[in-house]
Amino acid sequence: MPSRVVVFDYGSGNLRSAQRAMERTGADVTVTSDPHAALDADGLVVPGVGAFSACMSSLRAAGGDRIIGRRVAGGRPVLGICVGMQVLFDRGVERADSDAEAGEEVTEGCGEWPGTVDRLRAPVVPHMGWNTVRPPEDTRLFAGIGPEDRFYFVHSYAVREWEFTPTNERIPAPGVTWAEHGEPFVAAVENGPLWATQFHPEKSGDTGARILANWVDTL
Repeated sequence: MPSRVVVFDYGSGNLRSAQRAMERTGADVTVTSDPHAALDADGLVVPGVGAFSACMSSLRAAGGDRIIGRRVAGGRPVLGICVGMQVLFDRGVERADSDAEAGEEVTEGCGEWPGTVDRLRAPVVPHMGWNTVRPPEDTRLFAGIGPEDRFYFVHSYAVREWEFTPTNERIPAPGVTWAEHGEPFVAAVENGPLWATQFHPEKSGDTGARILANWVDTL
């Protein structure tokens, strides 16, 4: 029986692209905002594009923050994509000018991981196009993917510092994948049932398809 995957529709994200890409893995995929379906699915995909504050507002309005929290607490897999990854952190800081402190907008995220989503410090922003990544040695998400394989990114903001270290030695440390655009930033995270990518696997060709297949294989 194929795994049941819900692409959560809270008004943000490339829903149909995500659906088609997930269907190519052989999963039974539904796009819906229904909270019961989102809670009951074998895997939940949380896409997101645009501003952190707008995505977080829409996610809260749809009850998505509570759904993610309940799934993670119960060990039920969740995959965040692009801004759907960013909202999993403590906060997002949005500013009109990369050097300006005045007028910045701080939005509370889901708080599944400590950390701040901030504007990339790079000569060219947004970071748009193909880039390589540096996954950890014990990665499952990037199994079968080589160091020269590239993924498609479109973003101006990212997590530039990883702040989470488990205090219990019996709990495995999250696997953090890095990329670089002007400076290093978090490109993906594997943390128990909660995985996420800053890049768009649904737009990353065969390498992105392998990422999604690797996630579905864990369901």
